[in-house]
Amino acid sequence: MNDIVIDDMADPVLTPGLIGAREGPADFPDRLSAQDVIDRAMAATGLHDFGTDGEGGSAGLFERLRVTLQSLHEDSGLTRGGRTTIVMNAVRALSNRLRVEDMIRRHPEILDIPIERPIFIAGLPRSGTTHLVNWLARDDRLNSLTLWESEEPVPATTVAPGEPDPRMARSAEIWATFGALLPHMAAMHEMSATGIHEDNELLFMDLNCYSWEFQARLPRWIDHYFAHDRTGSYAYEKRVLQLLSWQRGDAGRRRWLLKSPQHMENLPAIKAVFPDATMVISHRDPVDVLRSLTTMLGYSDRIRRQPTDPKGLAQLWIDRIERLLRTCVDTRDVWSPDQSIDVLFDRYMADQKGMARAIYAKAALPLTGDIETRLDGYLAENPRHAQGRVIYDLEGTFGVDEAALRRRFGFYYDRFPVRQDH
Repeated sequence: MNDIVIDDMADPVLTPGLIGAREGPADFPDRLSAQDVIDRAMAATGLHDFGTDGEGGSAGLFERLRVTLQSLHEDSGLTRGGRTTIVMNAVRALSNRLRVEDMIRRHPEILDIPIERPIFIAGLPRSGTTHLVNWLARDDRLNSLTLWESEEPVPATTVAPGEPDPRMARSAEIWATFGALLPHMAAMHEMSATGIHEDNELLFMDLNCYSWEFQARLPRWIDHYFAHDRTGSYAYEKRVLQLLSWQRGDAGRRRWLLKSPQHMENLPAIKAVFPDATMVISHRDPVDVLRSLTTMLGYSDRIRRQPTDPKGLAQLWIDRIERLLRTCVDTRDVWSPDQSIDVLFDRYMADQKGMARAIYAKAALPLTGDIETRLDGYLAENPRHAQGRVIYDLEGTFGVDEAALRRRFGFYYDRFPVRQDH
């Protein structure tokens, strides 16, 4: 097995490609007002109706946009390319929302499609949720989101039957470029346009998705996010799921399989919007999570931060993970045992097939021999560490006292008996 040691985290070696990425595209500004972002989205789509769903309607949407941009401008460590990426994503999110609302306006029957008994996977970043959702997605009785479709749920132009979808090509090009800039990312979290992805992007259209936090340091935005109820944003996600079901000609016949770490801190909101869902919550030692997460984000920070500041990154995410976990512990019981299951990472890795049977039983979904064969095929095709094993050093590289960190997370260990790697 190939061990990967990233030894330039604090002072990265910059390739010409990374230098260009730090600068960002010359034809796109790195600082826009909220109104500028709104105007660009409307100009890109020729549409103007952002809809009124989500917390606070359009006013709440635009307030979240304003807070995001203010937080972005307060992050003085970002490169120009780092800022530009976030501004471009804001324009893309609002453009997607405009196209969603336009499609629903022209086809109101979309909102009659039921979203029944979805299966939600929640869990800390780097706790096996990506593996789990891609594995279970081999069951073709379930609907799941590919990365390219989550990035652009509604096509900007009509795609003729049998023709390749340009959305897939755009996504593949973006992530191929990203992979070339950061070749070790494939060993940590490979981004494939056709892979099954999180439903964060659906929340992103209500500008209430924590994806911003992976790209910048936004304490103002985080405080605003926690200070407001997120139920309306999950109601908007349901609206987009109805549209996607309609586009697929599914009409609600297949159950949705959805996944995001963010779900772990939004258990009551999901319960309110999807009361008949099955909730699967993955649990892993948060110290192990932080070893992996800080390395992944610290490695990619060479594109978007100058200086990279590994120690500041670690402290930011220690605080953020604690906030997420305390919210999860405080609200976990909103999901009753007959609708939810806790998946301990070490037990999942030791007996993946047994855990799949437990999840299927909880979801009241028959696990047939044909489906088991498909699931077995995924495991055979996707062994752990196929792209190499990254060596993590939370104490040395990021200056974290792991023993103190374990004491800090004692409240979580008391509730969920995850195995701690000492």
